[in-house]
Amino acid sequence: MGSPNINGNTAKLVNAILDGAAEKGAEKVIYNLSSLNIKGCDACFRCQESGCCAIDDDMQELYHEIQTADTIVLGSPVYMWQMTAQTKLLIDRLIAFLKPDFSSRLDNKKLILVFSQGSSDRDAFKPYFEYTAGLLYYLGFDVLEMVIAAGTDNLKVSFRPKLLENARELGSLVSTSSLTVPEFRKGESSLA
Repeated sequence: MGSPNINGNTAKLVNAILDGAAEKGAEKVIYNLSSLNIKGCDACFRCQESGCCAIDDDMQELYHEIQTADTIVLGSPVYMWQMTAQTKLLIDRLIAFLKPDFSSRLDNKKLILVFSQGSSDRDAFKPYFEYTAGLLYYLGFDVLEMVIAAGTDNLKVSFRPKLLENARELGSLVSTSSLTVPEFRKGESSLA
């Protein structure tokens, strides 16, 4: 989770999705990126040859988790029209999953993206969300769903029981593999 607020809107949505998956028997593992030591990419490109990043930090554990997890839930609030700096550090370091020919070392890893935003205009950051989904698709992720919680400055996620219920149901569906991959470029969420 890329939010520095471990009890905020993004955290509540991510936890609801993971709780739904856990109810169906999935293991629930949460990493708060703010509490991890993740350095920026050095652009040494040693990962291109070896398949392993040369930087010895907490990202090494995340690489292993990403490779072994069935589904990844990546959440970030919108800060200045983008993901948080903590999330961007993670994204930059995912270059280690690219081979020298820029094909992916990942095999269509399932991913759910979660964004919360203060703006009540649900489409305010749609181009950025679509860009992010496209980048992650290129890196070898199948973006199953983009959950976008708009207007969280005025109405917190904790006061939206239907949204939280739908997030939990999404986790349940992913856990039982009954969710199909939509066209991520639409940038729409069935939850909000």
